[in-house]
Amino acid sequence: MKGDITQGIDVAQVVLYAFWAFFAYLIYWLRREDKREGYPLAFERPETAPYLNFPPIPKPKTFVLPHGGIVLAPRPSVEPEIRAEPIAAWPGAPLEPIGDPMTSGAGPGAYALRADTPDLTLDGVPKIVPLRIASGERLVTHAKQGTETSAPATSGEYKHFTLDPNDPDPRGMEVICADGLVGGIISDVWIDVSEVIIRYLEVQPKGSSRNVLLPITFTRIDGRKGTVTVKAILSSQLGDAPTTRDPEKVTFREEDQICAYYGGGLLYATPLRREALL
Repeated sequence: MKGDITQGIDVAQVVLYAFWAFFAYLIYWLRREDKREGYPLAFERPETAPYLNFPPIPKPKTFVLPHGGIVLAPRPSVEPEIRAEPIAAWPGAPLEPIGDPMTSGAGPGAYALRADTPDLTLDGVPKIVPLRIASGERLVTHAKQGTETSAPATSGEYKHFTLDPNDPDPRGMEVICADGLVGGIISDVWIDVSEVIIRYLEVQPKGSSRNVLLPITFTRIDGRKGTVTVKAILSSQLGDAPTTRDPEKVTFREEDQICAYYGGGLLYATPLRREALL
């Protein structure tokens, strides 16, 4: 008698049970891992919050960022201030902005507190920069990305970027806002050196001493008239747009805040925009 193991057990059944056990653990592991962000769930009714469910939130795990530094997940969540209040007492009621709706952080003007560091290229230099920086062969210095809140480190050069001579050059053009008035003058163009496209137009608002960024997706450039039209905001609101801390780079967080301002203008720039069309 050889005593083969297959004579006493059903190998196929053992393999099936082993697969079931593995698959059950895989589902448990995946459900636990997807709770590294976005949990615990927030509820408007305090008696039901926080809602954890099963499986529990895992212990913090360290992730190494591409250009140095680490980030933990899960980590304490920091939410932007939303200056709005519900219009009714029932859960899920629409929010009514408090004060200036353009900067309330509510509705189309909402944004996330992303990393306060610039997006970097594979070479480790800021990806979105003004053309006055990217059009020369000079060395661009920056700090390593480090942590999510650190400033960038030195290395890399930009190629010689220029605007296509067959396309209209928006620099020097007037910005015509939704009220038909001139809100400012385009002073420079910010490009994405990785995608090789224009991301923002830098504007000198009328009566303001600081420049602001205008997302290219909110504009229409008319080369024949020499104007840049933006329907999202009024001319009086252009100077109040969020700006960058550094005049030569923009961070993830600043990008969200800038785009949220113009997005909020699509609904909040004038009281009429919040009413029904009919």
